[in-house]
Amino acid sequence: MERAALTTAAVVADAAALADQAGFDAVTLSAVARRLGVRAPSLYSHVRDREALLDGITALALGELAERIAAAIAGRAGRPALEAFATAHREFALQAPGRWQSLQRRAGEIAVRSGGARQMVTLTRAVLRGYPVPQDQHVHAVRVLGSTINGYLALERSGGFNHSAPSPELSWHKTVQALDALLNSWPTGNPS
Repeated sequence: MERAALTTAAVVADAAALADQAGFDAVTLSAVARRLGVRAPSLYSHVRDREALLDGITALALGELAERIAAAIAGRAGRPALEAFATAHREFALQAPGRWQSLQRRAGEIAVRSGGARQMVTLTRAVLRGYPVPQDQHVHAVRVLGSTINGYLALERSGGFNHSAPSPELSWHKTVQALDALLNSWPTGNPS
C-alpha cells in the first residue's frame, strides 16, 4: 500500500492526535515524524519548526472548539447560551485533552489569525449579547469567562477537586450559575 502524500493539515492532525494521546508537551517534530513513518527533516516543508507545529494544533483546536460551541449555543441566549458555551469547553477539555492544553499557551500568529480564532471571538460576543454588559466592557467579560472556565478545567483536569465533597459536577454548575449572576449584574464605571 502506498503512503499518502504529506500535507500541512495531515501533519498538524497527527500532531494533535499525539497531543491527545501522550500530552501536549510530547509533541515534537521527531515524534510526529516517527508516527508518520518519515524522517523529521521531511516535515520542514510542511511546518517551519516546532512552534509552528504547536500553533497549528492550537489553530485546529480553536476551529474544533468553535464548531462545538456554535452547535451548542444555536438558538439560545442568556443563561442557556452561557451553560452551552461553558459545557462545550468542558467536554472539549475532557475529550481532546492535548488539543485543549494547546489552548492554554501563548498563541502565535498562525493561531491568532486562524478562522477558528475569529469564530471564537464571534461566538463569545454572541453569548455576551444575552447580558447587559456594555460593549466597551466586553473585553473584561471575555477575560472573566476565559479565566474562570479555563481555571476550573485546569484544576479539574489535574485532580484538584478529587479530595473533597461535594462533587466537581455540582461545583461546575455553581460556577456557571455564578458567571450568569455576574454577567447579569456587570459593574459599570471605572474602578477607583
